Amino acid sequence: MRKIMVFLGLFILTSQCFAVTICGPFTLSSGPNDGWFRINGEKPDTQKVTFLKRKEGYDNIQVQWMLPRSDAPGWLGLDYVKRNGKAVLNVEAIRSNMDQPRVFGSFDCKKV
Repeated sequence: MRKIMVFLGLFILTSQCFAVTICGPFTLSSGPNDGWFRINGEKPDTQKVTFLKRKEGYDNIQVQWMLPRSDAPGWLGLDYVKRNGKAVLNVEAIRSNMDQPRVFGSFDCKKV
């Protein structure tokens, strides 16, 4: 029963949070009724959704994803934060060892 509730919650989340959003070079969209977001058309490997103020408060939400990189081996860690109607996407290239420099960016998001 709990799995069904989580699935329905994620389905409602993807349909209400945004249809298509542009954040810098990233396009965020809802999936084909599976409860997962799509980043540039790709399904992320992990997805974590956190409501920041109240349950089902879509104006204050945080979504975290891990996505394989398309340009090089490795992963991207994406953190979408929406507070009071303003959204930001923070992206970091996950390092394979601590000697590598950190590469990250922050992008304002706009609905299309």
